[in-house]
Amino acid sequence: MSHPSAAVPDSLAARIAGLSADEDKIRLGGGPAAIERQHTKGRLTARERLARLVDPGAPLVELGLWAAHDMYADWGGAPAAGVVTAVGTIQGRRHMLVANDATVKAGAFFPMTAKKVLRAQRIAFTNRLPLVYLVDSAGIFLPLQEDTFPDEDDFGRIFRNNAVLSAAGVPQYAAIMGNCVAGGGYLPVLCDKLLMTEGSGLYLAGPALVKSAIGQEVSHEDLGGAAMHASISGTIDYHEQDDPSCLARLRRLIELARPDDAHPAPPFTRKASADPARPASDLYDLVDPDPRSTYEVRDVLACLVDAGSFDEYKAEFGQTLVCGTARLGGFPIGIVANQRHRVRSARGEFQFASVLYVDSADKAARFVMNCNQDWLPLLFLQDVNGFMVGRDSERSGIIKAGAKLVSAVSNSRVPKITLITGGSYGAGNYALCGKAFDPRFIYAWPTARCAVMGPAQATGTLLDVMVASLKKQGRDPDAAELDQLREQVAADYERQTDVRYAAARLWVDAILDPHQTRDILIESLAIATRHAADEPYRLGVYQV
Repeated sequence: MSHPSAAVPDSLAARIAGLSADEDKIRLGGGPAAIERQHTKGRLTARERLARLVDPGAPLVELGLWAAHDMYADWGGAPAAGVVTAVGTIQGRRHMLVANDATVKAGAFFPMTAKKVLRAQRIAFTNRLPLVYLVDSAGIFLPLQEDTFPDEDDFGRIFRNNAVLSAAGVPQYAAIMGNCVAGGGYLPVLCDKLLMTEGSGLYLAGPALVKSAIGQEVSHEDLGGAAMHASISGTIDYHEQDDPSCLARLRRLIELARPDDAHPAPPFTRKASADPARPASDLYDLVDPDPRSTYEVRDVLACLVDAGSFDEYKAEFGQTLVCGTARLGGFPIGIVANQRHRVRSARGEFQFASVLYVDSADKAARFVMNCNQDWLPLLFLQDVNGFMVGRDSERSGIIKAGAKLVSAVSNSRVPKITLITGGSYGAGNYALCGKAFDPRFIYAWPTARCAVMGPAQATGTLLDVMVASLKKQGRDPDAAELDQLREQVAADYERQTDVRYAAARLWVDAILDPHQTRDILIESLAIATRHAADEPYRLGVYQV
């Protein structure tokens, strides 16, 4: 898929339509021919397996669909990083689902594959979601092994997490439904229950490697087939004939598991849901893809929260941030949202849209602390250009105010969910719970843009750096070359701020259609309130 040019699409709806078409292609994995090869082996695809495993009609929240998008072009690409991760309901209970897609390079692990599985495990651990792994993988993609193998966020961390999840009492089920080779064999064996289908293989080294290493000739079945592991090694718990019987057994085993505790878990609560005051369709008119456009964020909130439930906090103070409590699908929450139009403070000065000032940062820090005191999950709506700069702002203590907000968010014990609706620039990304600050889920609209600074400022800065470098090399670019460099820098930066670029690197969990946002947020709150942190809310050294 080509990246967008500097031209702005006609409408938000048009941008969504384009993204939806690309998502349909991603869901095909390795494509029709690869799907047919999987079927020829008598096996279902990853998505077909998940469709049979989950309860009919239950919501399925897929995470990381765009992972590895436009990456690994030299190796033919890796749609969705070759693995499907989602939260789905099995026998009435939510589970984290991880299914290798064997139509993509035989399900091999690219660097982003490992990071995507690690993200799924982290969400499962934090929210105490049982995990189901549908294993069909050739192991590490060897040409990129140095970026996949040894680090703390690489392949081996998955197995460490298997052990930690088990020790924490989080149930894990694994079904080997194809290849499971080399170090990848530890994942299913570290799970609580292990199923394996006929024709699958589980071994540390395949027949060819065994012959090369020790000169022993052995068949696939004798080395690591389901019959051998069921009757001789005793490694697997259940020997299944095919995919349908394996998935049916999984559902039966899960049905026997201890039922969930009360949901939401105390001290979280939920009342009856109420429709929002405005229909979701209004969002398409309220929010324009043009980053120069303005809107009233309270109108956006009216499309998301239960009607009549929003109570604004310090409404007349720090107006570039809107803070308040509300109910969303019956869940009580706290909201921190950037205001997308210029405001006038009580002191009389105008403040720019989507910019964090001392007063707004102070307000948000105190509000976050209040929500922790009251056990209210936090929803951050990011459309932020960053913190205010300049002499007056520095003298007012903008860094100190920002540090207070960062500290309050960092130490928050209640679940945090982040939705990036527009810009997510610089320290504003940090202070309003970007990926580095442990949101339970982080989503983005097609209008989202994520970078250290806005495109205009970045283009000028990068161009200055490039020109200085050329001059050091004895070259003084003329006007035509400067224009060409400027266009190149602007195009590169535009590509890197595109929401798909962020989603490819798992900076966000999913790109949402605004129309679906309320439903996804409600489901996310239902997941996030399954477990309350044991630690009290506390802060370290705090700037005053």
